[in-house]
Order: sequence, then C-alpha cells, then structure tokens
Amino acid sequence: MRAPGRLRRSGVYAAVLALAAGALTTSAATAPPAAALTPPVGFTADNLTTYQTNGIVWALAEANGVVYAGGTFTNVRPAGAPAGSSTTPAVNFAAFNAATGAPTGCSLSFTRSSGTATVRAFALSPDKSTLYAGGYFNAVNGTAANGLVAINTATCSLRSGFAPNFGATVRALDVAANGTVYAGGDFQTVGGQTRRFFGAVTAAGAVTAWNPDADDPGRTLKVTPDGRNVLIGGDFFTVGGADSHALAVTDAGSGALTRAYTGNFIPSTAVIKDIVTDTASDGWYVAGEGTGGGSFDGRLAMRLGTFDQRWRDTCQGATQTLRVYRGVLYAGSHVHDCSTMGGFPNQVRKHLTAQSVDDPAMLGWLPDTNDGIGEPVGPRALTVSSRDGRDFLWVGGEFTTVNGVAQQSLTRFANTPDTGAPSVPAVSVSAPRAGEVKVSWRSSLDLDDSLLTYRIYRDGGSTPVYTTQGSSLFFSRPQLTFTDTDVVAGRTYSYRITASDGTNTSALSAAASVTAAASASPYQERVLADGANLYWRYDEAGGAFAADASAGGDGGVYMNVPTYRSTPAAVAGSAALSLNGTDEYVYSDRMHHYTSPTPYSVETWFRTNTTRGGRIVGYGNNIGTAQGHTSSISDKLVYMTDDGRLAFGVQVGSTSSRPTLTTTASYNDNTWHHVVATQGPSGMRLYVDGVAVGSNTTAGNRSYNGYWRVGGDAMPTAWPNRPTSTYFAGQVDETAVYPSALTAAQVAAHHALADTPSGPGDTTVTLTPDDDAYVNSVAPNTNYNDNQLASRGSTAYLSYLRFTVPAAPAGQVLKGARLMFRTSSDSTAGSSDSHTVVPVTGTWTESAVTYNTRPSLSSTVLGTITGATSVSTDHSVELNAPALGGALGSVYSLALTSSGTDSLRIWSSEVSTAAYRPQLVLTFGAE
Repeated sequence: MRAPGRLRRSGVYAAVLALAAGALTTSAATAPPAAALTPPVGFTADNLTTYQTNGIVWALAEANGVVYAGGTFTNVRPAGAPAGSSTTPAVNFAAFNAATGAPTGCSLSFTRSSGTATVRAFALSPDKSTLYAGGYFNAVNGTAANGLVAINTATCSLRSGFAPNFGATVRALDVAANGTVYAGGDFQTVGGQTRRFFGAVTAAGAVTAWNPDADDPGRTLKVTPDGRNVLIGGDFFTVGGADSHALAVTDAGSGALTRAYTGNFIPSTAVIKDIVTDTASDGWYVAGEGTGGGSFDGRLAMRLGTFDQRWRDTCQGATQTLRVYRGVLYAGSHVHDCSTMGGFPNQVRKHLTAQSVDDPAMLGWLPDTNDGIGEPVGPRALTVSSRDGRDFLWVGGEFTTVNGVAQQSLTRFANTPDTGAPSVPAVSVSAPRAGEVKVSWRSSLDLDDSLLTYRIYRDGGSTPVYTTQGSSLFFSRPQLTFTDTDVVAGRTYSYRITASDGTNTSALSAAASVTAAASASPYQERVLADGANLYWRYDEAGGAFAADASAGGDGGVYMNVPTYRSTPAAVAGSAALSLNGTDEYVYSDRMHHYTSPTPYSVETWFRTNTTRGGRIVGYGNNIGTAQGHTSSISDKLVYMTDDGRLAFGVQVGSTSSRPTLTTTASYNDNTWHHVVATQGPSGMRLYVDGVAVGSNTTAGNRSYNGYWRVGGDAMPTAWPNRPTSTYFAGQVDETAVYPSALTAAQVAAHHALADTPSGPGDTTVTLTPDDDAYVNSVAPNTNYNDNQLASRGSTAYLSYLRFTVPAAPAGQVLKGARLMFRTSSDSTAGSSDSHTVVPVTGTWTESAVTYNTRPSLSSTVLGTITGATSVSTDHSVELNAPALGGALGSVYSLALTSSGTDSLRIWSSEVSTAAYRPQLVLTFGAE
C-alpha cells in the first residue's frame, strides 16, 4: 500500500538513480564536496566499544548521559569478551555511561518467584528524575513490585509508595507532561480494575479513567506533544468496541477513540511495534511487523495535526523500533525487500537503516547486525543520548554481531568522528578507439557516506589526472567513467583509483593497464551505433566488476569467480567469459523497468558442448548475491535445451502463458554462435548466426522492475523444454541489450563483422609453457619443478617459462601479446609489489635449474605485473608486442622477477586444472 499521491525520491536515493542512468554527468562532477557524513545522516556507521549482555535487550532509555537497558539477561561483560567471561551480574537491568559504554554502577535486579522475569519498556518523567520500568516481574531487589516500578535516576533506587499492580506483562510506556504514566501490554487489569491491554496510573500510582478497552495486546504507545491524545499500537482489532486494527488515536483523558484506522489501512496480518513523535516535522512515525508478502512490515509517517498519513514505506522486514534525530528516522528491522517501493529486491537482511522524516527513500547509513538469538530479528530498541559534547545512538536487541564482529545485544554509534573508509573501487580499462582509454569503475560503498569523491591516478603518478564525485547505496552502485584522451596508440597506460568521504580515503585500487589502440573495433562501433544501452565485453582480467561499454553505464557484477579472458573470443580484440554451469553468472548492477509492450533486443555470443542446457541470458526481478537469491519472476529469456536447441520466451503479463520460439537445429557443437532475440509491435523474432530462425506475433510481455543476468537464474517448470540445468556451462561474449527491436539487416551486419572465431582478419594463438620452474636464493642448489611458480626480490625467487612461439601467419604481424596466469591458493600468493616480465638470455632446463645455475636475463622489460593482490584469482599482463616480434618462429623463454619483499605465487603448467596454467596469448593481424 502507498500513501495517496506519488512518492518522492529525494536526497541520496535520487542521486543514485540519476547516476545509475549512465556515466557521470556535469552536475554530478560539480556536486558539493563530499563530507565525512553525507547529510542528513547524523551518526557514523562505526560502532563504538560497548559493554554486552548475555541475553536480549528489549528496552532502552536515556537520562542525563546515562543509558538504561532492560531485557532478559543475567549479566554484562566488556566488549570483545566472549560469552561467559569477565561477567558482572545484571539481572534484566543495567545502566551505562553513554560516552564510554561502560556500566555506571547502578544495579537493580528484576526477578519473579516463578517463570522468566523480563523488562520490556522504559519511560522517563518530563524532568528525567524518574525512570519507569515495565515488564514481567514481581520483585525488584527483593521488594515486591508487579509489572511497573518508578526508579529515582539520581540514586538508582525504587521510589517508595509507587506500587501499581498490573495483571500481566507491561510492554509499552510513556509519561505525559502532567505525570500520568500510560501503559500497554498483555494485562487485562490494573490495580484490580478492568483495563484490557491499555491503562494508565497517576504519578502516585493510582489508576486513571483512561481506558481504550482494546481486544488484543498493546505493543507501543506515545502521548502526543500537546498532551491531548495517546497514540496506541499493537495486535488489537477493536478499540472501545469500534473497528481499528493495530493502530488508533485515543483521548488522553478517557481513552475514547479520536481516530480509528479501518479497512486495510493496517493489514489484518500485521501488528504495530513502535510509535515515536517529532514536533519539528509535525509528525509521528509507526513501525509495522507483518506476515506474508502483502502485509505491512515498514514505516508510516503520519501528521500530528490531522492524524493522516504522509507517506508509507512498504519494504518487507519486520520493523521493531524507531527514533528520530535531526530530521532522520532511524529504524531497527531486518529489511530485505523494498521492490514494492522501486527499491532493492529480496536479498540478504539489513538491520539498521535511515530515511528522511520527509521521504521514505533510504539514506546512506547502513551499519549492520545479525539476526541473533530469540525469534530472531536483530535490533529491538533504539535511544539517543548526549554526553561529553557528543551524541550517541544506542541499539539494543538480540543480535550477536555488529558490523561483522562479535558483540551481543548492545552497541552504539556517535555523531563524530567518522573513521571508516570507503571500499576500494573496482576498476576496468579499455581502449575502445584511437586516442581514447576508457576507465570505468563500480562506485564504492561507504556505510555512512553515499556521496564519495574519486581520484584517478595514471602510471603511478601522485597527482590525480581526474577527480569526480558519485553517489551509491548498497543496492545501487552505478558505473562511473572517465575517458582519457591524452594517450598515444601503442603505448601502455595503467590507472588506479581512490574513493574518499572527505575524511577517510580508501586504498588505491589494483592497477589496471591497457595499450592504447590505433583504431576502433568495427564490431563494437556497430553495436554502439545501433543503440545498445547495455554492452558487456567481458575483457576484465579478474575481479567482480563487468564494465558496460555503452553509454548506459550499466555495469555488471561477476559472481563466484568465473574464468576470465577465455580465448579464442567471438570477436577480434576481445576476450570471452567461461561459466561453469553450476553457480557462475553475471548480473546487472542497475534496476530496469520494462512496461509491456516496450520493444527491446537481447544479443550475445556463446560456445558450449553442454548436454544439460542452461539459461544463457534473461531478465528477472532479483539481483544475484552471494546468498544465492534467484528471481521469482523471469521472462525475456534466451536459453538452451538439453539437446542444444535455442529457445526465446516471454511471459505474457502475470498469466501462465509463455510464448516461446525454439530452433530445430542444435548449437552445442563447441563453436561460437551468435544469437539475437527481439520483441516489438510486430512480435517476437529469434536470429541465430545472422539468420532469422523463428517468429510469432506476440508483442506483450510482463511489466516489472528487474535486472539482466547472464549465465543463470531461476526457471519455473512452466517454461517449454526447460533444461536440466538453469545455469549455462560454456563461454559467452559480447552481450548487449537494446531499447529497440533490431532489424534483420542489423543482426546480419553484427554477425558478419565478428567473423568468428577470432575476428575479421585476426588470428589468436594461445600457448602454454613447454617448461617452467622457479629458483630460491635461500636454497641455492635446489631445483623447484612443482605446481607453483614464484617471484620476489629479497631472499629472491625467480621463475622461468619456455614457449614454442610460432611464426606469424602469412601476411600478418604480431599485433598484441599477453601473459595470463592465476595466483595460487597459497595464503601468501597475492603480492602488493610489482613484478616484471623479461626475456631470458641464458640457458636453463626445467629439471635442473637452481639459483646457483640460474640463466642470465635481458634488461628489456616486456611488461609489469601490478595489482595481483588476491589469491586464487586470474590476472594478465600486456607484453610489448614489438619486442616479442623477433622471437617468432623460435623457442623463447620469459622470466618473472621483482625487487620487492612481497612474493607472488602463481600456478605452473604442472597444476592439475588446465584452466589455471599460464598462457601466452598472441594476436596476429594484417600489416
């Protein structure tokens, strides 16, 4: 359900969506300087050292720089202490210094003679001299007390004479300016008088006339700032006998209904867990917890003056607690699906979020806990406190980790300082045409800063050649792009990027290198000219980022480390991507919306010999994640059947109809094939290898927000000839999506330009070493001929590789050379140092070479390896092709050397997995 009218997307979310639409715009490049916290966020995402409890914290309150925690626990312990160690008794109640996170010494024990005692609610008197604590207990420090007590905050002692008697658990409390204490919970009597689930007592403890008379438990309540009404929330369906489910406004004196909420305003499957007010925004805010996809799990923003709805957050994820701080609504929940709001689809849970009080769009504040013990749902309570010149947001609940580190049930965040740096940018470089190097990167993530500043450094320089800004959120990390036009054809350039929030700066990205081209790829230029707004060429040497070569800026994410830079590729000058058919795929990092019957085209090259079929490319309503989330809605699919036939299908609306075109021929013959699927006003068309092979008149498909995926996603059994595997085993190359239905002539032209398998006129040769070995100065007489090679400067390692290099094909010359390798699984395999590739001028043999008999080396540097910092990762280095030209038609040796202290370890030709062995890739073309 949405509020009347149209939801506005303002602030961070709007900026992210704008950048997601393409490369950086002028407005983005001239945005205000990034700050340590992106306004209006008021707290950092850096959790502070805080004592822990050994059970659930249900309630928090603050007074005079002291934070009180109530719940179901028996002790507290320091941050970092494992459960059961260094404990201090604290029976369901503890008090902490807001600025240090350490106990204050205030100790009260809430117990029961039978059953499990718990503290569930706190409220402060207007002058903060009295803390009211409610729950399920019948004694405090041995003094009889049934469900509600008053605590003197100055002395940490019970206030004598205050002894109301609640018949069951008190779950909610608030105090009016006149001292009246309002309560909600499971009780049906107060002081012997009938008060079903809501009741109130005076500051002296006498029962008042306030009697909403609900039919089910109360979970939360709040006195309006003017004192005239009490906002109540819970499980109830009636108040005073009148319909008003889960939410109502009652008169502060009598409890009579001031405003009921009927119909499906709060679905019958939802309850209300928290209510807070904020006079600055004339608002009150409501937290919902529901069951099922059509329920209410998010937040409501309501008006204090009229009690009408201002906006509604329909994310799924059981909101438990809310607090407002300087115009921002902070929430504890386990939000996991905001697709009904145009946000992120179902994925891993997030437990702490923020949004403006004026707009439901998510802000860039995302520290996180886990679900923890109990139900489990994570955070249960929030409060804000000030002390020693800083403000603190305290979080209590049932979690056992905070930001990935062990911390149980309590944590806190401050308004300053921000110490967390953004993530390192993931960079891809290409040379798309003469005089250009294109540097693309996936925008970084900072848990409290959505607007970041990026600086690009070239060739190891200390002064950036380009500086820009961009916004991102965890579910939308747009591709950003810089085109370097100060380049010379044939020269190799390397680039590194940092991300900064204005205070903290990430490490430099791994160096990404490319040789400037003398001309553009004819295939690429035709794809771009025909309007592709997503174009993945799969030329990355490793990492998780798939650059979009189009102006659409729709970068992709590689999942589960596919095999990069497979050869031969479908198109000259490009590499291909190998997928294992089990869990490897690529997904779009940007949400799209297709409204039927908007035309589109999907194009890709593939090569396979699978007999299990698979989903080659398609559209679905979920992104891919490490948690394995797949789409519940899919269409616009190109897939292969078990017998190698190709199919193109759509879903018509939300019906079960899935019109599908299927070829009669099979294409699992392990050669490259070109497939294009189009849909427009005239219907569906399927082309294979430049020729139309099927068509129908279906112009409609399903309208929804979604993401493109290559290599795999869910496929319901309703799809015709559904393959055994929904993941594709084989190679893919040159995937493109267009906002139009390509014509037959355009499709034929694309196929002709590729001239598979290696491109128009070019020849690609991939060589593995005839011999390889390494030597070690610490063991100068030992020969190392095993499944790894190594390079290091101090206590030196050197490696040698020998190749039989063919002569150039007739009429062609060596145009490019690249050494490809994979770092080993050894924990020290990655290296932060650079390593050079040089010719070997002396003689050596694989079985006998040692450090003392090592061959002499040339001073010529053929290429430099940088950024190979990760283990079990594919990398490559461009080599100086002209320098290698003289080795054609001979046996030729290369060496890996370094002057640094950090060793590099790579798999050798002896490793059992062929795909991990080193490769020398040579590209020949016309003179």
